[in-house]
Amino acid sequence: MHADAEKIEAFFSDTKAWPTELRALRAILLDCGLAEEFKWRGPCYTYDGGNVAIIWGFKENAALGFFRGVLLKDPEGLLVAPGDNSRAVRMFKFTGLDQITAIETTIRDYVREAIELEKAGAKVDLPKDDIVYPEELLAALEEDPELQEAFEALTPGRKRGYALHFAQPKQSATRVSRIEKSRDRILAGKGLQER
Repeated sequence: MHADAEKIEAFFSDTKAWPTELRALRAILLDCGLAEEFKWRGPCYTYDGGNVAIIWGFKENAALGFFRGVLLKDPEGLLVAPGDNSRAVRMFKFTGLDQITAIETTIRDYVREAIELEKAGAKVDLPKDDIVYPEELLAALEEDPELQEAFEALTPGRKRGYALHFAQPKQSATRVSRIEKSRDRILAGKGLQER
């Protein structure tokens, strides 16, 4: 069995959050012709190597996310952003298998549209990063050339994730602590959530 296949099977057999709903979403995605890979600690659905969709089992709901969700037409307004700072991803949220079954045709339509966007090479037009780096990060980068070089080499999304994470606490000492705790991860070129 391929390493990804083993991890995916383990994910579905071990998940305690919304297992029935996640399996139903998986069946739909695979039936729509997407390949299944293991990325970011869970199953990711791709077309010709490009990320199209991902499923999550959160505490409060199961979710089907689209990497370029902001480009989907979404005529019924069913998609939501996963968080306040999400710029491209949009997702469906489900709290029961009956909700998935009720809109399965719509889900399949969205998946087909997402595949067509991938085939067309569609890109989300993200404005230049509008994130203001906290003073503590700017000071750390200035004091540590190795950290600065590694931080600048990160992808825009990884930099954005760190900047938001570092800016969140009200206390300067907490911001400094978060930067220090993230140093090794940044030097390794990894994002905030990557192992």
